[in-house]
Amino acid sequence: MGGLPRAFWVLFAGTFVNRLGTMVEPFIGVYLTQARGMSLAAAGLVMTMFGAGSLLSQPVAGWASDRFGRRVTLTGGMTATAVTMVALGYTTSLPGIVAAMLVLGVVVDAYRPASQALVADLVSPQDRPRAYGLLFWAINLGFSIAMVAGGWLAGSGFTVLFWVDAVTCLIFGILVWRAIPETRPVRAAQEGGSFTDVLRDRLMVAFVLINFAYALVYLQAYSTLPLAMTGVAGLPASAYGVAMAVNGLVIVVVQPVTNSWLARYDPSKVLAAGFVLVGAGFALTAAVASTPGYALSVAVWTIGEVLTAGIPGAIVAALAPAHLRGRYSGLYGLSWSAGTLLAPLTGTRLLEASPTLAWLILGGLGLLAAAGQIAIGRAVRRRTALTRLP
Repeated sequence: MGGLPRAFWVLFAGTFVNRLGTMVEPFIGVYLTQARGMSLAAAGLVMTMFGAGSLLSQPVAGWASDRFGRRVTLTGGMTATAVTMVALGYTTSLPGIVAAMLVLGVVVDAYRPASQALVADLVSPQDRPRAYGLLFWAINLGFSIAMVAGGWLAGSGFTVLFWVDAVTCLIFGILVWRAIPETRPVRAAQEGGSFTDVLRDRLMVAFVLINFAYALVYLQAYSTLPLAMTGVAGLPASAYGVAMAVNGLVIVVVQPVTNSWLARYDPSKVLAAGFVLVGAGFALTAAVASTPGYALSVAVWTIGEVLTAGIPGAIVAALAPAHLRGRYSGLYGLSWSAGTLLAPLTGTRLLEASPTLAWLILGGLGLLAAAGQIAIGRAVRRRTALTRLP
């Protein structure tokens, strides 16, 4: 953990505190149907609006990070999230809830492009995989605790969840504003500064499309997997909780130990290996029908997730010109937003057609993403070498 600047550790601490308070998103479906009495169809509409906001979030936040600065974007996004959380917690009308969820989708992850660009500004290229990996670990450790605490606090009423989430967002924003200097590089007059310039980078676009394919596979863990375990295998809902607990345990224990070791190897090869293991883990799901079997498949793809932890951020930072780091991170984040919106639709349709075939197709998609990453690996290495030149 040595050798990283103080400002990075402030970002690390703020990220951890923020994830400790992430209690609304995991329970939003339960809140809408139980606390607000919505039908499943109405709750689905609300969640769709959240997804639509998320699609806007990453490009807008990436642009703001480059235009106004990392500190302003990150603190502004956290403050807006805090206000929206409280407003949503007290809104009772359907139009009000829909509007609040749309805004929440825009602001809740607006910090990500700013955070990614901030790490690229603060940390040397050699240490970036390690730094991004540590942030990944902080997010997962905080979220694991939040899931347990949120389930317990929900018994006292959902309003407290909104307030806890809002307060931790404010703490994150204040920490960044008070303790992290602005790092936004100054753009030279001759340098481009729009998303058109990002989209002209064919290597970056290819990397984003590859990651989108991977996201379609990985995100089945939170949409199709619980349906397969309860609906197809006939297991209780608690079985999904047990299987997913393996995910948190493996990440919290294994990822810090392997972080520095993985940073020594070629990023594209490590990322491709991670894609292969994630694909293999989901393909293994086709052959299991018990809680231990599902837990084993989760363990396999979680090891793949650990391999991918800090690599994408380091690759994006290597591909991006310094003055466009926010926009590049925003485009990368868009692949996850699109995956979040489309993964449930893709997975459930495949599951309905054939449970066995569904997991094999998803496993194959993971292998396809790995092949794509290997194919662009030489170009990524060439660009990375250029960014390390004095």
